[in-house]
Amino acid sequence: MGLIEPGMVVTELTSHNRPEILEGLRSRFAPITEPMVSEDIADAIAYMVTRPRHMAVNEMLIRPTQQEG
Repeated sequence: MGLIEPGMVVTELTSHNRPEILEGLRSRFAPITEPMVSEDIADAIAYMVTRPRHMAVNEMLIRPTQQEG
């Protein structure tokens, strides 16, 4: 079992937020010109679950290169 901790990922879920929440997200992540997409996270999951049985990937922190801490 492993843990994937993604940074900013573009998904349809952002459209479910209230306008003031969306504005806060835009201002916080505005410098990110190339955010991750769901396929990036799916690729990380596939990597994690296809490792040989003698090794385990326990945790993966994934962020867009432009995302700060």
